[in-house]
Amino acid sequence: MRALELDRTGTVLKPSLYFMYKVKFIFTKKGQMKYISHLDLMRLFMRALRRADLPLKMSEGFNPHPKLSIKRALKLGLESDNEEAAIVLTQELSPSEFKDRLKQQLPQGIEIKDAEGNLN
Repeated sequence: MRALELDRTGTVLKPSLYFMYKVKFIFTKKGQMKYISHLDLMRLFMRALRRADLPLKMSEGFNPHPKLSIKRALKLGLESDNEEAAIVLTQELSPSEFKDRLKQQLPQGIEIKDAEGNLN
């Protein structure tokens, strides 16, 4: 178990404020999913991540959203076998568990091929 961390005033910080676990994953985009835009793909992953009940690190501010990034924006109508993305979590999770939980929530045409995690 990690020791409690304090801010300058001596207040105990919540674990989600200082603990970040980044998971990088590779996915495919095939079939009818080749017609989904980059923005819609981001929304698709955000909804699937929430439904998978993963411990997501949310951005801070007026409109919090999961810290998700897709490396390249693929052109509309193109299929891909090797797209890269990353998500930040508040708790450590094994890559295989991440992959299994997310895979159950994704539509046909989007598949998680590989996942790896590291502590930030």
